[in-house]
Amino acid sequence: MQTALDISTSALVAQRQRLNAISSNLANMSTTRNEAGEAVPYQPRFVVFQTDDSVSTPGGGSGVKVDRVEMAQVEPLMKYQPGHPDANADGYVAYPNINMTMEFVDALEATRAYEANIGVIEVTKDLSLQTLRIVA
Repeated sequence: MQTALDISTSALVAQRQRLNAISSNLANMSTTRNEAGEAVPYQPRFVVFQTDDSVSTPGGGSGVKVDRVEMAQVEPLMKYQPGHPDANADGYVAYPNINMTMEFVDALEATRAYEANIGVIEVTKDLSLQTLRIVA
């Protein structure tokens, strides 16, 4: 039963990292400069998962881990704002190309996966308690 807890815990950690990337994307929807202060819009991040064979069950189940966090290479959204300090010579400002609806859908999916793994942990805990009651 410990491995079931380990697998669910690995999924909780991975989904939390995914939610962090999504929240970062949403928070930076209007960010027109990069970390160095250059007029380069924020590039959305996304998490890539990988099977974690160090957390596995004899039946073949495996845990999950974050392999890497990547930046999407998408063209920026250009908005005409000639008075903006980051406007180009034509008066257009480059904004991050982030689809708020898709980010919310991804956040909902990650939240549901998180909740499902909490449910697995609760069931595993209850099974352990029932086993101890039978043995005792």
